[in-house]
Amino acid sequence: SRCSPRCAQGRQARGEPPSAGLCPPLSLACAGHTGEKAGTGLRLCCSCLGGGAEIIYILPLSVWLSVTLTESLYRLSLKDCKTCVRTRLSRRRLAVLAVFSCYSLVNAFQWIQYSILSNVFAGFYGVSFTQIDWLSMVYMVAYVPLILPATWLLDTRGLRLTALLGAGLNGLGAWLKCASLAPGRYPLTLAAQAVCAVAQVFILGLPSRIASVWFGPTEVSTACAVAVLGNQLGTAIGFLLPPVLVPNTPNDINLMAHNISIMFYGTAIVSTLLFFLTGVVFEEKPKYPPSHSQAVLQTMPPEDYSYKQSIINLFKNIPFVLLLISYGIMTGAFYSVSTLLNQMIVTHYEGEEVNAGRIGLTLVVAGMVGSIICGLWLDYTKTYKQTTLIVYILSFIGLLVFTFTLDLGYLIVVFVTGGVLGFFMTGYLPLGFEFAVEITYPESEGTSSGLLNASAQIFGIVFTLVQGKLTTDYSPRAGNLFLCAWIFVGIILTALIKSDLRRHNVNSGIMNLDVKAVSGDSFTMIVLPYLNAWLPLA
Repeated sequence: SRCSPRCAQGRQARGEPPSAGLCPPLSLACAGHTGEKAGTGLRLCCSCLGGGAEIIYILPLSVWLSVTLTESLYRLSLKDCKTCVRTRLSRRRLAVLAVFSCYSLVNAFQWIQYSILSNVFAGFYGVSFTQIDWLSMVYMVAYVPLILPATWLLDTRGLRLTALLGAGLNGLGAWLKCASLAPGRYPLTLAAQAVCAVAQVFILGLPSRIASVWFGPTEVSTACAVAVLGNQLGTAIGFLLPPVLVPNTPNDINLMAHNISIMFYGTAIVSTLLFFLTGVVFEEKPKYPPSHSQAVLQTMPPEDYSYKQSIINLFKNIPFVLLLISYGIMTGAFYSVSTLLNQMIVTHYEGEEVNAGRIGLTLVVAGMVGSIICGLWLDYTKTYKQTTLIVYILSFIGLLVFTFTLDLGYLIVVFVTGGVLGFFMTGYLPLGFEFAVEITYPESEGTSSGLLNASAQIFGIVFTLVQGKLTTDYSPRAGNLFLCAWIFVGIILTALIKSDLRRHNVNSGIMNLDVKAVSGDSFTMIVLPYLNAWLPLA
């Protein structure tokens, strides 16, 4: 039953003008009665900006909505029809994305700066290569136990505080490294890297959250890809810049310390500048929501949110659990290939350590291109599952080709196959984030992406250990085929994911949710444009 047309006609007959932004008091122009087991329903009408809205209130058990409105979204209450909420893109969004991408870049740079100079730092600090490897491994080890507290902080204290923590800890770790510029201070540099690893926990889960909170539905996937791109670009710069800044001078420790200090102090200064920029640029959210889906979330009372229940809901969501495993497999395989790439290359091409680094750079840069293209494609087509499955299959094929051409004796072939592999495997990263947000809406983007990253870290550690053992005891081919088998499992899991694009459906005005009872006066009603659906939120 609809009373919107009759309501509008009633207002016109009484000579009442349309509202210019605020809903007028509820009108009884088309009041009627309907029979319900819960009691009698009184049909009340309200007009907003010339459109009619019908509210049927069944005391005291349920609220039913049917609306035809001309604005983007409205929040209505039986006590008072509140101000109409508009969707609008904020110009600040580009600055937020740029600052985040920059300090994410610096964090990734600090992760790779030790491993790319492992022989230099091993000689400088007088430690083993294994101890230098731990300067990179600490990033993975710190992430898994800290991800739940970090996502809780993001969900309960907000985006701005989480961003400031990530940028601040990033800068603190960089300055602590400056205090470790002397042989014998390995424990201090390890502690400094551990601080940077904690900062990473507050960084990796933000791309999808920033994209959703600040960007509209036609640019949200591209924004997520750009945010992920910053971290990848930091890794790429980490391959190139440290060897230039810190050449190996084993016979002159003082010169080595001077060169390391240039890198450390430069990183610290940039990190500090980015921390202050984060404080200036970042806000909790824009003044107006950028999309209908965000407007819906913003109307939910904070006291109704439960982090524990959000985690439970995610693990009850079968499509998300399948994506959680498949994302961990793909990204963990990429981490393993990246970590062991040097070892694989020098096994077949002795003395080609420099080209091994260049192949790693090719893999990362190609992945950056893949991330942007995949983000643009998602914004244009919204084919999340199809694109994710195709990229997964192409990554599987790419790894097979890389595996069986690695020992042909032609480095140019390895450059090409490595680039293709990086294009698809790294291009998958924003796909997984955005697909997770779609199928888990309205759960927190930070929580879903944080769990995806945790899965990737766990699979990455296991895959690196197993593939490293197979590569050492047998051959690089054995290790790569081990990864191929797991990626094939990931393809099957991805194919089983049900593509329920909840966020996209809200933004498009297509929504089917079960109606739930709302007791007393404590209820919130969400009204979507041109939507004939029932959408109460308890």
